[in-house]
Amino acid sequence: MASAKYIFVTGGVTSSLGKGIIAASLGNLLQARGYRVTIQKFDPYINIDPGTLNPYEHGECYVTEDGAETDLDLGHYERFLNIQTSQANNVTTGRIYNNVITKERRGDYLGKTVQVIPHITDEIKHNVYRLGETGDYDIVITEIGGCVGDIESLPFIEAVRQAKFEVGESNCIVVHLTLVPYLKAAKELKTKPTQHSVKQLLEAGIQPDILVCRAEKSIPNDIRKKLALFCNVQLNSVIEALDAETIYDVPLHMRKEKLDERVLTKLRLPHKEQPNIDDWREFLGRLKNPTNEVTIGLVGKYVELPDAYKSIAEAFIHAGAHLECKVNIQWISSETINAKSARRSLSDLDGVLVAPGFGERGIEGKIETIKYVRENNIPFFGICLGMQCAVVEFARNVLNLEGAASTELNKETQHPVIDLMEDQKSIEDYGGTMRLGAYDCKLAKGSKAYSAYGKAKIQERHRHRYEFNNNYLKDFENAGMKAVGLNPDSGLVEIVEIPEHPYFVGTQFHPELKSTVMNPHPIFVSFISAVVKNQRK
Repeated sequence: MASAKYIFVTGGVTSSLGKGIIAASLGNLLQARGYRVTIQKFDPYINIDPGTLNPYEHGECYVTEDGAETDLDLGHYERFLNIQTSQANNVTTGRIYNNVITKERRGDYLGKTVQVIPHITDEIKHNVYRLGETGDYDIVITEIGGCVGDIESLPFIEAVRQAKFEVGESNCIVVHLTLVPYLKAAKELKTKPTQHSVKQLLEAGIQPDILVCRAEKSIPNDIRKKLALFCNVQLNSVIEALDAETIYDVPLHMRKEKLDERVLTKLRLPHKEQPNIDDWREFLGRLKNPTNEVTIGLVGKYVELPDAYKSIAEAFIHAGAHLECKVNIQWISSETINAKSARRSLSDLDGVLVAPGFGERGIEGKIETIKYVRENNIPFFGICLGMQCAVVEFARNVLNLEGAASTELNKETQHPVIDLMEDQKSIEDYGGTMRLGAYDCKLAKGSKAYSAYGKAKIQERHRHRYEFNNNYLKDFENAGMKAVGLNPDSGLVEIVEIPEHPYFVGTQFHPELKSTVMNPHPIFVSFISAVVKNQRK
C-alpha cells in the first residue's frame, strides 16, 4: 500500500471553493519537480457516473480516453498535468455501493453482514490504493467531493482516516481547503468558519496537515497564527489562496506560498531542486499579452451555465495563448436565434461555434445559426450535435431535402440524414451505453483537418448515439460538403467540411476533451487561426 505517497484534498465551509484547481495545481508543481503524479476524484452522489445527469445538475460530463463518463474536475487534472486519466480516476458513491452489492450477491463475503464499516470503506480504500499500487506513480492525489460534514461524504472521510492510519503519516497527508471570509461591515477576515470546519474533521478522527485558505483579501500573519493555533497546524502550513485572475495563475500562487514544499516535507520526499515551470510561465506570458483579439459566438442551450461547456472554453484559452490571440466568448442561447434575429445576433462575430448537446430544445436556433454563417462566410466550427445540425441545415437548404432531420428529434422524417447508430438500436439502458471514448479516424489529404493535425491517422474521444447517414453521403459530397474524416472500421463520418468556405468544419467527436495547456488542440488552433485570417480580410 505504501508503494506510493497519498494526498487527500478535502473541503469545508462551502462548495465551489476550487478543490479541483488546488489539487491540479499541486499536482502540476509536484510533476514539475520530477514526480510521477496522478489525481482522482471521489464524488459522493449515488449516480454510478455523471453520464445521465443534466448539465444544470453537475456541469459538463467529461469523457476519458477509455470511455468513462466522469466529473469535469478530471478535465482540470488532464489540462494542468498534460496526462490522460481513466475510469480509475473518478469514483462515485453509486459505483462503490454497486461494487459491494455485486460482491455480496456473488457470495464474496461468505455470509457476513455487509456494513458501511468495513465493507464500504474497504471498497473506497481499494480504489485509492489501486492507482498507487500500479508502480506508475510516486504520488496519488485524491480529491474528496462535497464538504466535510455532508452526510454523503461521511464514508469517504472515514476511509481517509483509516488510510492515514494504515499507510502511516509519512506516506499520507490531508490538505484541507477552507474559506476565510471578509466581512465588509466589520472590516475583518473571519476564522471561525475554518475553525468549525477543522473541528468537524477532528471529530471524524482526521487532523489536517495543511490548510489552504481561500480569501478575497490577503491573510495577515496574525490571522495565520490564529488559524495555526486553533486548528493545530504549523504556521508555515497555513497557505493563502487568493482569488486569481485566471485558474492558470493558481500553480504560481501556490508555488509562491510554498505549498509543494510543505507537502514534500510532510511526505519526507526531497525538494531541494526548484520546480521547472518555465513552460508554464511562458504560456501565461502569451495568454496575458496577446497581439490579436477575436470574438467567438458559442451557441448552445446551456449558455447561462458556462460549466456545461467548460472544456470548450478552456480549449479556446489554450489555442488563443498558442497564437497570442485573446479569444472572447460571447455566450448565445440557441433558443433566441431565428430567421429574423440571426443577423442581429451573429453579424458582428468573428467566428461561431455550435455546441454539443442532446434533445430538441434550441435545435432550430442552431440550424438557423449555421445557415447564416454558411451563407455569410463567417468561420464555423460544430462539435457533435453542432456537426449534426450542420448536416441537417445543408440537407434542407442546399440539397433541398424538405423536412430533413435527425431521427433523434423526428423519427418520422422522410430524410433521416442523421440516424441512430446500428449498434445502438437494441440498447434500452441510458447509462454508459453511448459510443464513448477514443476511436480512430482517417483524414483526407488536402483537407483543413489534415492540415491542422499534420497526419492522416488520429484518435479522438466520442460521446454520442446518432451518426451521419451514409446513404446520403454522395449527395452531400456532390453538393460541396465533404466527409474528410472517416472511422476506418465502421465508415462513420467523423469530420465534414465545406472546402469553399473560409472555415466550415464539423466534428462528430469532442476535440475539446484532449486540449491541454502544453498541447492545445490542433482543430481549435486551426479554427482561431482561420478566424484571425478572415478578420484581417
